[in-house]
Amino acid sequence: MVDLQKVDPQVASFLSTVETNFEVVEIDPDLADTADFCREYGYPLDQAANTLIVASKRGPKVFSGAVVLATTRLDVNRRVKNLMEVSRVSFASAGQMMELTGMKVGGVTPFGIPPEVPMYVDARVMECEWIILGSGNRDAKIKIAPAVFNEIPNAQVIEDLAMEVEN
Repeated sequence: MVDLQKVDPQVASFLSTVETNFEVVEIDPDLADTADFCREYGYPLDQAANTLIVASKRGPKVFSGAVVLATTRLDVNRRVKNLMEVSRVSFASAGQMMELTGMKVGGVTPFGIPPEVPMYVDARVMECEWIILGSGNRDAKIKIAPAVFNEIPNAQVIEDLAMEVEN
């Protein structure tokens, strides 16, 4: 049995229903940002996945989530905008993220995001044996196989959702 005490309650509720094995990694909340976490705890950036929330800029607010590897950059202005079928988009503010998900920056995860919010997953994420994701708060991370996205009804795997970051 995995200890879910350090995980956000809505995330714990979701994780208790999945068939994919996972591990909760307890961390210092000051090191929840991906680069800091990977450097301090020895996890590779190419297996750390960021969950980003995107919002429409015009008309009624429309949101989507996106999961991309930390070594890539989300193609917000082309791929995500087209997927959302809106004219302009931007990253959601910390306040919008908190209102939509109940999660703070550094802890946002696809687990527990409202089911009506589309969740786009870059295909590169699915190529990993395992990934590190947020836990809904800044006290822990979740190590899990990307196959978990097959258990999320609002998740869609998208080719070239992100672009490789050049060093």
